[in-house]
Amino acid sequence: MHTTVDDRVTEGPVTEDPLTDAVGDGRRRRRDQNRHAVVEALLGFYEAGDFEPGIPAVASAAGLSPRSVFRYFVDLDDLVRAAIETQQTRLAPLWPLRLPDAFDDRVEAFVVHRLDLLAAMGPVGRLARIRSHDHDLVAAEVARVRVRLRGQVEDVFADQFDRLDALQRGPTLLAADVACSFEAVDLLQATGSDLDEVRAAMICALTALLGPQRSQSR
Repeated sequence: MHTTVDDRVTEGPVTEDPLTDAVGDGRRRRRDQNRHAVVEALLGFYEAGDFEPGIPAVASAAGLSPRSVFRYFVDLDDLVRAAIETQQTRLAPLWPLRLPDAFDDRVEAFVVHRLDLLAAMGPVGRLARIRSHDHDLVAAEVARVRVRLRGQVEDVFADQFDRLDALQRGPTLLAADVACSFEAVDLLQATGSDLDEVRAAMICALTALLGPQRSQSR
């Protein structure tokens, strides 16, 4: 029986071309590396306090041309979204915490953890709060982080909140959340308090709001 070219092509398993695969893998690696370089460059400007570096500056810091940035990102929102995701990945290991049972020790350990977490957010977190007023993606991320921070306060001090009646619980949670927020730390440092004084103030506030004397005074 005569075998056509088409018959020969379809006989047996189809094998992949190693050269084509290697080229494709190399292109994907370069693309991933260049995307990462652009995001790291943008975050580097943020961390240095430059909140509007411009695409040419970001591209230069990443070792790319300004035009090539938009080979890797659809638009500025896509770049901002990637930067947010990278920042989330950096911070992920800092969120979990293990705290002692004794109330005073727990407050102190929690405050140390919270200050470390806020410090890690640093200028990027500060920029996010500033830009949240005119950038929907950033506003959504700031809102998500605020909810998580408040939830952490509620979880860590669940026993103390459970001792409060319904009228006290909500306002007390809000006050405790504010006492260990971004804004509280920024305000105290802007008015001259050093880190030890900020830590002491946060411990004092949480102890006054949630300490044993609060539940006994009902």
